[in-house]
Amino acid sequence: MSKPYSEDDFSAQITEDRNWRMKEISDLKSAIRQGDGRAKRVLLRALVTICYAHWEGYVRFAAKKYLEHIALRKFQYSQLGPQFFKNFFLPRLALATTSKLSITERCSLVEEILNSSDRRFSRVNDDLINTKSNLNFDVFSDICIVCSVPIEPFLDWKTFIDVVLLKRRNAIAHGEETLIAVDDLDEVANETISLIRTFGDALENHVVLQTYKAR
Repeated sequence: MSKPYSEDDFSAQITEDRNWRMKEISDLKSAIRQGDGRAKRVLLRALVTICYAHWEGYVRFAAKKYLEHIALRKFQYSQLGPQFFKNFFLPRLALATTSKLSITERCSLVEEILNSSDRRFSRVNDDLINTKSNLNFDVFSDICIVCSVPIEPFLDWKTFIDVVLLKRRNAIAHGEETLIAVDDLDEVANETISLIRTFGDALENHVVLQTYKAR
C-alpha cells in the first residue's frame, strides 16, 4: 500500500481498511442469522474473535497511518502539538526506567530533551503503537494519548472492550467453552463497528482540521 502523503490518501487508506473489516463482521452476522442451532453456536464464538481481531487491527493500522501521514510532512516538533515531542522521547524514557543509566547519561538525555524542539518529526517509532496483542481499555487509552485523541467519547465502551471483546476472546482463544447468546449478536457486531468508526473519525478530523499542529 502506498504512503499517506496527502489528506485524501490518508482518508482513503483508513476508509478502505475499515470497510473490509466492517463487511466481514456484517457477513458473519448474516451467516449467524441464517444458520441452524449448532452453526449459530459455533459462529457466535467466531464472531467474538473476529470482532476483537478487527478492533485491534484497525486501531493499530489507523493510528500508524495517522502518525505516518504527519511524519511524511516533516514538520519541526515546535510546529506540532506538544504530544509529538513527548512521543519522540517516550521510548527513550521507557529504556531509561529499565536500565541503570549513569548520572552522565541521564544529564545527556535531559540536555537532549531541552534542545530538540527544532528537530523534525520524520519517522514513526513502531513501539508507540503497541496493542500488546491484548487491546484492553488501558492499552487503548495509551494509544489515544500518543495520537492526541480524547478518551472521553470511548468511556462508555470500557466494559464492552474489556469484557465483551477481550475477556471473551481470550477465553475462546484458550479453548474454554464460553457460549455467546444469540441475543448478544447485535451488541457485539454493532458496538465493534461503532468503536472502529469513532476512532477512525477522530483521526480523520485531526488530519482534515490539522489540529495536530501547534496552537
